[in-house]
Amino acid sequence: MSRQRCTAICRGYGVARSNQRRLHCGLEARYAPEPRVESKNPNIPFRRMYATNGTRELGAAFRTTEELFVQPSPSVNNQFEEDPLLQLYLKRHLPSEYQLTVFDELRRFGHRVSSELVSLHKECEDHPPRLNQYDAWGKRIDKIWTCSAWIKMHDISAEEGLIASGYEGQYKAHSRLFQVAKNYLFAGHSGLYSCPLAMTDGACKIIKAMDRTQVAPFSRAFENMTSRDPAKFWTSGQWMTERRGGSDVANGTETRALPLSEDLAGPYALYGYKWFSSATDSNIAFTLARVVDKDGSTRPGTSGLSLFYVETRQEDGLLNNIEVVKMKNKLGTRQLPTAELILNGTVAHMMGDVGRGVSSISHMLFMTRLHNAIAAVSSMRKILSLARRYALQRTAFGKLLVDHPLHVRTLTDLEVEVRGSLLLLLETARLLGLEECGQASEHQKHLLRIVSPLLKLWTAKQSIGVVSEALESFGGQGYIEDTGIPGILRDTQVLPIWEGTTNILSLDVLRSVEKSQGKTAMAILREVDNLMKSSRDADVELDGPRDRLTESLRTVASFLAGTNSEALSFAARDIAFSLVRTYMGALLVEHASSTGQEVDIAVAQRWCSKQLTFIGNDYSSTSAKLDKSILMDGI
Repeated sequence: MSRQRCTAICRGYGVARSNQRRLHCGLEARYAPEPRVESKNPNIPFRRMYATNGTRELGAAFRTTEELFVQPSPSVNNQFEEDPLLQLYLKRHLPSEYQLTVFDELRRFGHRVSSELVSLHKECEDHPPRLNQYDAWGKRIDKIWTCSAWIKMHDISAEEGLIASGYEGQYKAHSRLFQVAKNYLFAGHSGLYSCPLAMTDGACKIIKAMDRTQVAPFSRAFENMTSRDPAKFWTSGQWMTERRGGSDVANGTETRALPLSEDLAGPYALYGYKWFSSATDSNIAFTLARVVDKDGSTRPGTSGLSLFYVETRQEDGLLNNIEVVKMKNKLGTRQLPTAELILNGTVAHMMGDVGRGVSSISHMLFMTRLHNAIAAVSSMRKILSLARRYALQRTAFGKLLVDHPLHVRTLTDLEVEVRGSLLLLLETARLLGLEECGQASEHQKHLLRIVSPLLKLWTAKQSIGVVSEALESFGGQGYIEDTGIPGILRDTQVLPIWEGTTNILSLDVLRSVEKSQGKTAMAILREVDNLMKSSRDADVELDGPRDRLTESLRTVASFLAGTNSEALSFAARDIAFSLVRTYMGALLVEHASSTGQEVDIAVAQRWCSKQLTFIGNDYSSTSAKLDKSILMDGI
């Protein structure tokens, strides 16, 4: 190839002059001069034929001499070391004699998560569970296959004491706080094994709260669920949802419990259809059913529901008269075995008294809601950590993303939300630890009762918005499944549904107020006031946030005091959002006044500069009718 011809091709394709000589020398050595062949098509110039041939030759040269751009992927680092709010909260609330041990343990586990669990998490996503209903000879086996990484997550959960640490009492009233902090580091990289752990913690809570830790068969389950030995460690399921629905268990539960002896304590044979059974591969489960009386009838409503303990397999290893109908095809959480079950004489034991099922299972619901919040906050922290790393690596329009103020402000708004949610989660865990050790005051007990549904509903709802916005910060890569980023959003979407939707939990907030004769509402309002008073003499930069919180407090208190029950139910969602945003703002202000750090003060200011009160002006029956007319217009 002539130098003139190579030069012409290079210019046509924008090759820098400095590279033209190198390309020409390489091609000249490989190609002999070509004959000048006239084009048979008069519309194609002679030089275009040469350009076409040369393009092919030049492309080969580019592939061997030019390196294409490759975007580095954001890494997962030790989350504990990169979470200053978590560290500062633990320093403030843990006794000095525990701090060194706790920090060393969380730092070590944070390293294990980033170095080992990340790849296991991906393997769980890439190899979801599947159901083998029959063996090669046609025998019904209903075997749920799970990948080796899922099994490894089971072993790690035991080794790390992710359940045991909440019951061993190593840190006394602070054991729950430590357990929640550790599960917060785990959940986002757990391959969804955080779900069976949530129900396992709830099962332990039921057995302990109802004083059955030494009563067979519950004692064996409690011992195994709190074991650190992977060979012994058990997990639990929670079978609540049936075909008629999930949250309305009073009218949706059709499963019947037939006594197998004269003793009401059991055992019983359960017959029914469970529409959703998360963590179907668990060793045990708690479920609701209606006891069949001697005349063959059952009692309707909540008063007819009793709680039952089920071991999923018999001593011979076969399923306990359980048929796995099908695996659920879900939007997300595909790593998690979820199935429809037929209970066809499943042997079970009653937990608690006849007709007290809803009250008994409330212990489990409290813990699963707490773990739901752990999953929500962990997901937010995970994707935002990746987005921060990406901002330090990705160049756009001549600058790193971290040097674009608009991009940074967008991520900073998300960071403020994550910090508020994490602070609420940790404070709830602290209150729970006090309550379990008998150290909580009446005020703190009422506060814990109302904060539990508020924590779950807010973190679950907020996680979807935060994760979606953070996903967008990656541009097109955020939409590519291979990056693992879309899976975070898909898995987060279930969190407002699990353990009660936002509206159901908003009504539960009002139920707590009604049952306590207003004491839970007074507790959270008084706590906001106490938190502001404790920071009153702190930095004047927090005066503005305190004034806004005071205004919000008065608005909510006035509405609760002056509104009838029907309107309160209509406004339940707005009341819940107002209470939780105000309470979280007070926690952030108190935290900032305690640390005195510029970042903490700025976070409190930004939180309180946004909407705190969501209560509107019209919750009348007329407004409700108009809502229905607008919604159903055209149907």
